Parts: sequence; structure tokens; C-alpha cells
Amino acid sequence: MDVVAEDTQQNAKGGKDKKGSFWRELPVLVVVALVLALLIKSFVVQAFYIPSESMENTLLKNDRVLVNKLVYRVRDIERGDVVVFSGVDSWGGEAEYEEPGNPVAAFFRWVGTAFGVVPGEKDYIKRVIGVPGDTVKCCDAKGRVTVNGVPLNEESYLYPGDVPSIGNFEIVVPADRLWVMGDHRAVSLDSRSHGGDPGGGTIPIGQVIGRAFVIVWPFDRAAVLPIPDTFDQPALHAAQAASGAAPLLLGFTMAFPLVALRRRIRVRR
Repeated sequence: MDVVAEDTQQNAKGGKDKKGSFWRELPVLVVVALVLALLIKSFVVQAFYIPSESMENTLLKNDRVLVNKLVYRVRDIERGDVVVFSGVDSWGGEAEYEEPGNPVAAFFRWVGTAFGVVPGEKDYIKRVIGVPGDTVKCCDAKGRVTVNGVPLNEESYLYPGDVPSIGNFEIVVPADRLWVMGDHRAVSLDSRSHGGDPGGGTIPIGQVIGRAFVIVWPFDRAAVLPIPDTFDQPALHAAQAASGAAPLLLGFTMAFPLVALRRRIRVRR
């Protein structure tokens, strides 16, 4: 009987020790989870909050999307991609936010931004329309945006009732930059609104954080974000190939006279 009582007392003490151990380890588990989440957010996938109507109806205000931060390490940015990019030191905010009044509030705002709970003040989300070397123009005789002379059929993603652009524009996208536009053209402060900025409204590729590939919140709107079919037009890719081949053809054209001149010099010697 004494042995049984002693075992029971030891088991009771062991149970208390396990409970105490759990509560002692809980802060460590929370810290480890936060560190792992921040590492994933920094290098792999990050959640972003949609703060404005500029991408309706593809993305609605208060939607949350996941952004792939690795995809552009294995492929180039493509026309039609929905990208998140930083506007620090360039674009002004589309939505205004009050600065936190104290360091504690600032910390929680930073955490909320990192995990897509609150919007980032200088982060933007737009659709890529033109990549380096493209000539992006609006509008043609039918009021459409053209890329390298190829008209885009934007009905699948353009906000109902919007025209492709109220104002006319034409730009050759510089190297290492992108021309981006919101799907809700009437309210989007996109590349068209920054014509006076360096790059003529284009954004640096280096400022792109990643590609938004899926809506995760609210659950009833969960969906992937594919590249619209209009960007798969063979004529568009043919124009891109021709544009990419132009420097090579120019190089060959310049090389022949140089080779001929070199041969003449050798013959004379």
C-alpha cells in the first residue's frame, strides 16, 4: 500500500512538473515560430494585404494574397504577372496611414505588415503590362493598349465599365524597368500617373518583391491569379523575339565590315 501511495504521489508530482515545463517552454516555442515565419516571409512566401481598389475586380480591398519571392530567381518577370513592389523613395502612397504614436504600436504595426495583417505603407500591387524594350502605347483606333503594336484584349481583368486608359501615352520601357497598371484603371495611380518621375513612370525590377499567385482571404474568394490569355498572343511573343534579336542582327551587320577591313590589312602586310 505504501508503495502504491508513493507511486501515486510521484505521478502527481510528475504531472505538475510536465505542466510547468510546458508553460516554461511556451515562450521559446512562440519565439522559434516567429523566427521561422519571418525567415519564410523574407525569402520564400509572404502574405500581403490589399489596401485599395486599384486592382478591382481581380483583387478587392482587404483581400490577402500570397506572394512568391523565389519565382523570379528561376524565370523572368512576364507581362500579365501581378507583382508586389516597393515604392520607397519613389511613388507616394495610394492609401494614407497614420504613423504609430509610440514604439510599441510601431512594433505591432511592423509585425502586422510582415504577416499581411495590415497594409504596408510603401508596398504596391499592379499588373505588369510592359517589360524592358517594350513599346507600350494607348490608345489605338479601338481604344486599346498596345504592346509592340499588338493590341491587348483586357476584358477578362479590366474593371467593368473602365476604359483601358483615359489619357494617351507612349513609352519604350527602359532596361531593368517595368510598366505596370492597375486593373481598375479609373482609380489606379499606376505608371501613367508617374510620367514625371525617373524612368517615365516605370518601376525598377530590383524593387519587385515577388509575384502574387493566390488569394487566400477571405476564404470564399480563394483563387489563383493566372496570367490572362491576351498575354499569350503569338504576335506579342514574335514582336518580343524580334526586339531581342535586333541587337544581335546589328552586331552581325557591324561585324562584317570590321572582318573585311582586318583581312585587307593582313593582305597589305
